Amino acid sequence: MEIIEKYFTDLTEEQKDRFSQLKDLYTHWNSQINVISRKDIDSLYLHHVLHSLSIAKVMKFKPGTKIMDVGCGGGFPGIPLAILFPECDFYMVDSIGKKIKVVNEVATALKLKNVKAEHTRVQQVKEKFDFIVSRAVTAFPKFVNMVRKNSSPKDKNSLANGILYIKGGDFQEEIAGYGDKVQIFDCTNFFEEEFFETKKVVHLEL
Repeated sequence: MEIIEKYFTDLTEEQKDRFSQLKDLYTHWNSQINVISRKDIDSLYLHHVLHSLSIAKVMKFKPGTKIMDVGCGGGFPGIPLAILFPECDFYMVDSIGKKIKVVNEVATALKLKNVKAEHTRVQQVKEKFDFIVSRAVTAFPKFVNMVRKNSSPKDKNSLANGILYIKGGDFQEEIAGYGDKVQIFDCTNFFEEEFFETKKVVHLEL
């Protein structure tokens, strides 16, 4: 929890309380439905919560922003972002039903009114969103093709509507075809921990 407060210094007491509950909630649910690797649960705040919040270092969502988290797994990056941005709406989807069960249970326990999670494939989602977020669920061009239809045309934030994608390693080839519509933000610009050395946030204007 200290590592979250290290980089996000203006959290409300309610936000601090919600973030602090994540360890016990995910430890409990992970023992029943494996959504985080067993060895990773001890590094929950670094590897999952703070990693998810790298998007918040790139984009401060304005109230009323609609965000879809695709392939959300057990709730990342959507749950930490929903805690940080309580006045934004988060729609979280995954094709694996038991993972969505965990998301719904965690959201209910935290009383997150701004989260809706559904067991569905993104190909079936018709709704429009300001941003589509994800943690590297598939090759980037394939992801873009899946979610392009879901991007709302009217911008309201400092970055143009589109994709915010958390990715590790080298993927220049994957983004080569997008020209000046793509921006890469190195997580080392935000966080000093070694874990973030190869981690990036990609913004693609749609």
